Amino acid sequence: MAARSRGEGENGITLFLVKGRRKGVTVKPLETLDMTRRWCEVRFEGVELDADAVMGAPDKAWPRLRRALEWATAAICAEMVGGVQKVLETSTEYAKTRQQFGKPIGIYQAVSHKLADMLVLSESGRSATYYAAWAVDADAPDRALASSMAKAYVSDAYRKVAGDGIQVHGGIGFTWEHDMHLYFKRAKSSEVTLGDATYHRELVAQALDL
Repeated sequence: MAARSRGEGENGITLFLVKGRRKGVTVKPLETLDMTRRWCEVRFEGVELDADAVMGAPDKAWPRLRRALEWATAAICAEMVGGVQKVLETSTEYAKTRQQFGKPIGIYQAVSHKLADMLVLSESGRSATYYAAWAVDADAPDRALASSMAKAYVSDAYRKVAGDGIQVHGGIGFTWEHDMHLYFKRAKSSEVTLGDATYHRELVAQALDL
């Protein structure tokens, strides 16, 4: 558990190891849009810990916490890119096999251009994520910038592709019988996890001294 132990800003953050359900710890399950990912609210009310619960040096945990957030951001981008790819593949296959007026719907520009845009978003998001993962793993100087750029782009891309996937599938895409709604819900959930696109664009702007 990360908590502020003194001061403000990057100084004064300490990591604590909280084992089990100690007195004062409550865990409340949350109802969310994405039912495939379980979320809970953890509250601490007057929780007392022993001295050995402090992880690392007191008040100096921010660099390690920031490093963990960089890893987590790159990792969730990779998951989101995988979702984008699956939506694209499913939509492309459907456009090839679903026929309207005796022809596959993929021959119509309203569908084919949408799929082309989905492919562009998929490949661009993949490139940004690959670089972010490399930068974090290599401890590159621009690792924080790279992970924020990837999260900002992929958050928008996954939501857009998932929405377009539903449009390509037409009526069946809006039903519970098809899996497309699961990808859209996961896209919305992942979009806000570890900061949405607006939050990470602000971090990018700060990194560029804007």
